[in-house]
Amino acid sequence: MKKPLDVRPFSTTEQHALQKGLRSSDAFVMRRSQILIASAHGQHARVIAETLGCDDQTVRHAIQAFHARGLAAVRRQSSAPPRTPHAVLTPARRQHLRALLHQSPRTFGQPTSVWTLDLAADVAYAVGMTPRRVSGETIRQALSILQTRWKRAKHWITSPDPAYARKKTSAIA
Repeated sequence: MKKPLDVRPFSTTEQHALQKGLRSSDAFVMRRSQILIASAHGQHARVIAETLGCDDQTVRHAIQAFHARGLAAVRRQSSAPPRTPHAVLTPARRQHLRALLHQSPRTFGQPTSVWTLDLAADVAYAVGMTPRRVSGETIRQALSILQTRWKRAKHWITSPDPAYARKKTSAIA
């Protein structure tokens, strides 16, 4: 059987901060302080969870966070991923993206001749321009940085016939 997860011994500063956390108006800080102090008194995660009305995995996460980050684990952190929107598409890759979009999607084996943002993201990944599949929004932002406007795809009817323009205008009139 695995040894129960216990919190490491507190320093004097940590002990005072956790005692202060018990009186905090922030429920997250108070709950984390209660979990850590109860663990220091030798209570198991399941018992702490039953006492506080939470899941035992929540207790384990709090203890593991305390071991990893110290008192910083008592304060709530953002759950949002770090924002690095342009880390994947570096300036050189953006220029490569611009060159890619000046070619037909059919060149890359696509069944259409019109680029969409998602199609550009798929092809960029397929040709190795990006290490992972990015979203169409990432492609749009990269084009915005390049000061290239992205408009909705339009299908233009064209023909290889040299007299196409003349025939088209006579058909419309």
